[in-house]
Amino acid sequence: MAKRILIADDAAFMRMMLKNILTSGGYEVVGEAGNGREAVELYKKLLPDMLISDMVMPEMGGIDTLREIMKDYPAANVLICSAIGQQALVIEAIQAGAKDYIVKPFEQSNVLETVRKIIGA
Repeated sequence: MAKRILIADDAAFMRMMLKNILTSGGYEVVGEAGNGREAVELYKKLLPDMLISDMVMPEMGGIDTLREIMKDYPAANVLICSAIGQQALVIEAIQAGAKDYIVKPFEQSNVLETVRKIIGA
């Protein structure tokens, strides 16, 4: 059975890119959220194997989303997406419980390698 992944990004294009990369790697994208608040609600409903969350989103950013999920699900696998130059935010996210991060623009091999490292194939 394919590992289930939830994607959170305010840009529909980025969600589509990630979804294509993940499905080509054999993963099932079980939901998409356009902001952090939606991501938390969907996470609680779907309980995916992983959440891939953008760092900067409206309503609730990636770090607040991560903290909210970690409160109820301390073993959650959260992968943060950041733009180049957001090192301070990446460090904060890792300290808050993110398992790793990927950098935009996405490279298929890097995304799949990072996901496999955290949740397996």
